[in-house]
Amino acid sequence: MSYSVGQVAGFAGVTVRTLHHYDDIGLLTPSERSRAGHRRYGDADLDRLQQILFYRELGFPLDEVAALLDDPAADPRAHLRRRHELLTARIEKLQKMAAAVEHAMEARRMGINLTPEERFEVFGDKDPEQYAEEAEQRWGGTEAYAESQRRAARYTKDDWKRMQAEVNAWGERYDALMAADEPPTGKAATDMAEEHRQHICTWFYDCPYDMHVGLAEMYVSDERFKAFYDTMRPGLAEHLREAITANAARRTS
Repeated sequence: MSYSVGQVAGFAGVTVRTLHHYDDIGLLTPSERSRAGHRRYGDADLDRLQQILFYRELGFPLDEVAALLDDPAADPRAHLRRRHELLTARIEKLQKMAAAVEHAMEARRMGINLTPEERFEVFGDKDPEQYAEEAEQRWGGTEAYAESQRRAARYTKDDWKRMQAEVNAWGERYDALMAADEPPTGKAATDMAEEHRQHICTWFYDCPYDMHVGLAEMYVSDERFKAFYDTMRPGLAEHLREAITANAARRTS
């Protein structure tokens, strides 16, 4: 049984033009011709084509494929070893490129996969990514930052709404605590500071007490973070810093 060039192209997933080219350069000459002069391929031709495509898939140039198939002195294993080395090097390079792209995507995504409309619905006029560049500069190489990105990337709009509701409720209770003149080193305030730490652990990353104290200092020293907390109540950022510091001392002593 023999097959037309069109049928073989369909079998092999190549173009008719490719088969014509292989014939023109003597790489795959069909064993038969029809009375009209059309190419006809037999089973042996299909076997050779399969080998050609195998070597091409590995990246062999056509002249090396011809040498492997036609030169009885050629050592296919030596050619394969050399090609394997080249392919391994290429794979390593591509893996590094893929890792670099993934890192860039991770750094830019910031985990908040919401449309502008959904962001406004969840956060109002507070942009959740206003500190994105700052966060990446400060913690981009840390495991805490990576873990925060992994978790946040999975959150839905409802997750963000629930998280924001927790923040708002906490802010209202801290406002009431300050209105009652509770000292930042007292139990009520340090309990609220512990809630704050647990919120970070639950939603973003593991936040040990020393890290929490470091964050508290930033809440006061960085005007943007200070403004965020002080919009809940003037002076809340500094009160919270003292409460976080006292809570860490109380629970680690």
